[in-house]
Order: sequence, then structure tokens, then C-alpha cells
Amino acid sequence: MSVSTGEHVLVIPTATFHEAGLFQGFSDQVSHYVPKLFAVEQLSYKPRDVMERSPEFKQLIPYVIFEHTDKSGNRTVFQYTRGSGQGETRLHSKRSVGVGGHVSAEDGHFTGEGNPFEQGMRRELEEEVAIDTEYELQCVGLINDDSNEVGQVHLGVVHLCKVQSPKVTPREIDIARAGFQPVEQLLKELDQFETWSSICLEAIYR
Repeated sequence: MSVSTGEHVLVIPTATFHEAGLFQGFSDQVSHYVPKLFAVEQLSYKPRDVMERSPEFKQLIPYVIFEHTDKSGNRTVFQYTRGSGQGETRLHSKRSVGVGGHVSAEDGHFTGEGNPFEQGMRRELEEEVAIDTEYELQCVGLINDDSNEVGQVHLGVVHLCKVQSPKVTPREIDIARAGFQPVEQLLKELDQFETWSSICLEAIYR
């Protein structure tokens, strides 16, 4: 795996994803895709500004959805509106259910020990939200959306975080109007959400 200096993010060749099995939307075939996409020889860190304009690579993005189920079985999901200070300008003012971001070279390198992707995911969570409850975190799928320029250069690795109580709050002012809302309500408002969130809500909860 090649590593360079500067602001570099974790990527795989888009061809590697296509060889594993191109799909559009959501796939729950975690056991099929993850070993192929996270093979050490496929991974590299490359300049983020270049990768945002390079569809021949896919940036691997942890995308964490917080879910709470009360004693009556009612499910709610953490949602928020992206502010102008968040990195991806093309998603500003969109609602989202996903928390996460790029995995950078500073999160470590894949040397056979440790997992920089998980380290990057947990770093992003710590930076963006406070989780004041016990929780279980599980990888449940992947998102690919080649229908727009944002999706063409990103591949989402979706994790469901089931919290014991709905005590998740923003640490950043650009995670605005945040809170848990009923799944049924969110499904009625899909047109207000960024594409990845709409895809996840339909795939996981419809």
C-alpha cells in the first residue's frame, strides 16, 4: 500500500469494487464485500482534493446510524441537518442520518495489526457527537450511488449503532436541529435527506 504525506484519505480503486460486484444503492452482503475491499493490497492513502475529482477511486467512508428502540418496540433514529461548516459543500442544508467521515493517513496504516478504518470511524464519532449511553455497533451494509458526482467518488460502509437510551448529542454546531425521530416519520420525509440517508432508510427500515 502506498502512503504519501499531507492530507490523504483512504481509497480503493473503483475497478476493485466493480470486480467484487458493482451495485447501485444498498447492499447487505457485508461478508462478501468487506474482505475484498479491505484487502491490504487494494488500500492506499491519496490526496483528498484530488480524490474528490477522481472517479477511478472510491473513498471509503464510515457511515454510522444511531437507532433506539423503546420498551414498546418503537424505533427512532438520530437525524440532523448539515450546516455550512461541514466539509462536503455539496451536502450543505441536507438532512442526514449518517455520522462519520473520511479515514485519513493519521488514523494509521494497514500493517496487519489494528484497523485504521475502525480507528477513523471512532475518531469521527468522538469529534461529531457525544454518546452518553451504552451501545452496540455492527456493520450492516454498503452504499454506492453513482447517480451524482458526490457518490461517484465515495463508497459508504454502513454501521448501525443500537443505543440503550437516546442520549446522542452533537459536539459540532454544524450538526444542526439534531435528535431522535420515529422511523415512520423519517420515511415520509425522504425527499429532505441526502441521497445516502434516503437509501439507508429505505433499505433498513422500509
